Amino acid sequence: MHAHQPETGFNLKNALREATAAQLALLAVLLCGLLVVSTGMGFIPVPAAAVVKIILSKLTGNPDPIAGMNEILPVVVMDVRLPRILTAAMVGGGLAMCGVVFQGILLNPLADPYTLGVSAGAAFGAALAILLNIAALGVQSVPLFAFIGAALTLGAVIYLSSASGGLSSNNLILSGIIVAAILSAGISFLKYVADEQVAVIIFWLMGSFASKTWTDAGLALAAIGGGLAVFLFYARELNLMSLGPQMAASLGVDTRRVTLVLLSAASLVAAVCVSVSGIIGFVGLLVPHIMRALTGPDNRRLIPVSLLSGAVLLLAADTLTRAVLPTEIPIGVLTALIGGPFFCYVFRRQQAARKAW
Repeated sequence: MHAHQPETGFNLKNALREATAAQLALLAVLLCGLLVVSTGMGFIPVPAAAVVKIILSKLTGNPDPIAGMNEILPVVVMDVRLPRILTAAMVGGGLAMCGVVFQGILLNPLADPYTLGVSAGAAFGAALAILLNIAALGVQSVPLFAFIGAALTLGAVIYLSSASGGLSSNNLILSGIIVAAILSAGISFLKYVADEQVAVIIFWLMGSFASKTWTDAGLALAAIGGGLAVFLFYARELNLMSLGPQMAASLGVDTRRVTLVLLSAASLVAAVCVSVSGIIGFVGLLVPHIMRALTGPDNRRLIPVSLLSGAVLLLAADTLTRAVLPTEIPIGVLTALIGGPFFCYVFRRQQAARKAW
């Protein structure tokens, strides 16, 4: 009897691992298929087979697959559509992954990548760059100022939290609300004095992937790759912290150090995503909720599954606004319009389930 106990636990682990591997494989195939289909959609339609040939030709450096093809198609695919599509997918994945981490650290199912005021800080930095017409770094000036604003906001929130008795979730959330409120007032003032630039500020705040370049895609990839490595390294500690700070500390977790590292990494990944795309809500809130119900609460599985799911969701939303709707709607508006009612439905169902239980 005793000999079978370890075997049962091992089999359960294997079953969970296989289920997660199947989910990851399914999501990866879905994402790749969506990438190809989305790249082919637009004002100039490109067949899926041609999209694959163009990408393979560029990756291998072999011009044979695209011999005889219309010369404009490789330009449309590689220079216009693919940078935007890859940036949308990576931003979606990054926001969803950060949402998992924030909900795990703050022990709050309503936490998202913007809880600590990162979006307000990025918005203030971007609005300032637009208002002052800073063009020292060309098109990268606004994203750089947005990132600096988000990073400084994170520093202010952590400083406030530490000053009021440790990095507890309540202190962090309160500090985030205070700093975000101050910055929101600052943004309102900048919009008031902006005159003709106010339309540009408002458009940036609504989020968009229009005119994204390979530089944007590379920046998002670097941030999300680094963030994923940090999150997976600390996934076990994050699991233990969900039991509460005292229990985690008794199990050997340095809760203050882990909280600081994960908060900083998640906020900086979110800051890069916001600086590249503007403010896109609900992805970091909805995806972790849905995936947790399907995958379970183990962050070692939840983080990569949420990453791919967020990429699929935001890429689908961007494809809808770019190639399906008659007029392009800012992506942040679309995600809020879809995500808001859907989250109300999910939240209501959870409340009903708890009441029945």
